[in-house]
This record gives sequence, structure tokens and C-alpha cells, in this order.
Amino acid sequence: MPIVWDSKLDTGIEVIDAQHRRIVEYINDLEIAKMKEDKRLVTDVIEQLIDYTQSHFGFEEAMLEEAGYKFLKPHKKVHELFIKRVTEFTMRAAKGEDIADELHTMLTKWLLNHIANEDRDYAEAVKQMTGASAQPTAVAVVEKQPSQGFISGLLGRFFR
Repeated sequence: MPIVWDSKLDTGIEVIDAQHRRIVEYINDLEIAKMKEDKRLVTDVIEQLIDYTQSHFGFEEAMLEEAGYKFLKPHKKVHELFIKRVTEFTMRAAKGEDIADELHTMLTKWLLNHIANEDRDYAEAVKQMTGASAQPTAVAVVEKQPSQGFISGLLGRFFR
């Protein structure tokens, strides 16, 4: 079953919410590839998902470091554990194991839980850094200075 984005998952940080929605699209693409029973397509989607997710994590961690987020180390650890789990799945797939269903389930549960909990926890610190109000208005986050240059610079570094 595809994931339908729910506004309850929004952090109020436009760039992060857009990245999260893209990750959801990749997970949904994985389900489509799985239903088509196209192993090559499944592999391609997994590779794209992993690549994008690692870029997202790097972007998010750099943003949190700049914001002085006090729980950055544990947040990074959560990301590292996720990458480790996904790497284990890819190793199993490389050995010929059909991991698509299990991976899809894990990704769905992990992502929704991570966004709803860990990512929501840092939103206020980032909003304070960007000068945005506590309101979850995405436009305000991007339009405030000096963070606009900071966020644009991060986007250039992580999403070429």
C-alpha cells in the first residue's frame, strides 16, 4: 500500500518537508517496482533511495550543526543505524535474496516514525536559527536572512 503524505508529518521547514516527501515517493516507487516483479527496477529504486537518503541525512545533519541542535549526536546515531540496516538489506539482495517486501515495510515504519518523532524535535531549533517564527509556515523559514544563503549552500553541496 502506498504511503500518502499527511500534513501531520510536516516539520514546518520547507526544504526538509520536500526532501521527506521525495523519500516517500521513492518508497512508493519501490512498491510499484515490487508489484511489477521487476528485479532490476527494484534494485534501481533501492539504489536511488539510498543515495538520496544519505544526501538528505548529510544535509539535515549540517543544518542541525549550524543551528546548534543539542541532540545532534544522538540524531546522527539514528541515521547511522538506519544506513547500517539498509546496507544489510542490500547485501542480502546482492546474494539473490528477495528483500523488497521486508525492506518496504521497514522503510515505511522507520521513516514515518523518524519524521514524526526525531525530526519534529529539531524543528524549533532550526526555526530559531533561521529567524522564523514558531509558526510552521514553510515560506518564512526559507525567506529569512541569513539562512537563505546557508540553506541554498547546503542544497548545492548535498543535492547536485
